[in-house]
Amino acid sequence: MAAGIEDKIKALEEKLKQAKAQKAKIEARKKAIEAKVQRSQDTRRKVLAGAMVLEMMERDEATRQRFMERLDKYLTRADDRALFDLQVMPTESPKKEIAEG
Repeated sequence: MAAGIEDKIKALEEKLKQAKAQKAKIEARKKAIEAKVQRSQDTRRKVLAGAMVLEMMERDEATRQRFMERLDKYLTRADDRALFDLQVMPTESPKKEIAEG
């Protein structure tokens, strides 16, 4: 009789373990969906703000000049700089250490 109860306990423990794993999987999926929505909203904000700035740059030369100066300082990657027709930044050559003898 005791063996039957032990088997039932083990079966219920296994069921509990599976239920907890399923709950964790559902929670992870919810977090992933939420993160995706957040990234999507962030991208949309950047696109809209960028569109506004580009329009401002088209309408006013002084604004364009100030913005381009800021971009020139901010952008470091060659492909990003090329989008705005900025010159590629020279790469720094590694400094040679002088060995003391």
